[in-house]
Amino acid sequence: MAIANSELILNEDGSIYHLNLKPEHIAETIITVGDPDRVGQVTNYFDDIEFTIKKREFHTQTGTYRGKRLTVISTGIGTDNIDIVLNELDALANIDFKTRNIKDTCVSLNIVRIGTSGAIQPDIPIDSFVVSEVAVGFDSLLHFYDSEHIQFPQISNALIKELHWSTNKANPYVVTYDKKLGRHLQSDRTVKGFTITNVGFYGPQGRILRIPVADKKLNEKITAFSFGDKKITNLEMETAGIYGIAKLLGHRAVSMNAILANRATGEFSINPQKTVDQLIHYTLDRIVDYLRRN
Repeated sequence: MAIANSELILNEDGSIYHLNLKPEHIAETIITVGDPDRVGQVTNYFDDIEFTIKKREFHTQTGTYRGKRLTVISTGIGTDNIDIVLNELDALANIDFKTRNIKDTCVSLNIVRIGTSGAIQPDIPIDSFVVSEVAVGFDSLLHFYDSEHIQFPQISNALIKELHWSTNKANPYVVTYDKKLGRHLQSDRTVKGFTITNVGFYGPQGRILRIPVADKKLNEKITAFSFGDKKITNLEMETAGIYGIAKLLGHRAVSMNAILANRATGEFSINPQKTVDQLIHYTLDRIVDYLRRN
């Protein structure tokens, strides 16, 4: 059955509504970054760039790195944008825009986030790399989808109890990375991550400028929380949404986090741009090695 015009919205040139992309514009391996300016920081390492386009906060470039075709796209900040980007990327890969039908055979994309993050444990060094194995969504995105089968309620229920979670907030959801891709991106250079995805940068992450927060001890409780041998490692704003939507659509997703701040010690990176650049180079090389092996 064809998807209605109101649900799959295409521009006059046949490109998808928000991203302004056509199916031929994307590779099967996609790197997401939050900052539109970081797209160029990634593709600066490419052998060549075949396509580039900008619309709103969504900046896309496709090219090759060490002979492998890759797409880099900026999402902007937050899981609301992740909902747009991942659904539209999937549509580009798996929906026939002429017939508006889902293709008989669907493609599984590799989706790797390269982002920045703040550690919540004092022993996680500034400028280290965290690979998120588990992600907790403090937003409500996944609750709008039929998603209970990919969640881990035993962890979210423990969080609700230990954090004395307010009923005024959406219940946390817990999802995981793609093990095969994720393990290939790990090394002795990385830290295994148990990541919280927040709905904002200030109050939701316990930062106080002029507005008091509802729970002044939330970050202390997050730092103290453990599930089995796992402690929460870092806070950011996209990973859980990426993991949830990717899993529901059959894609492989991993989030790579450059630790620029440590909330427990109050430190911030002396050279954050250098740290992000190092993570970009590390991730690109690991992705290419993965693609050559699989």
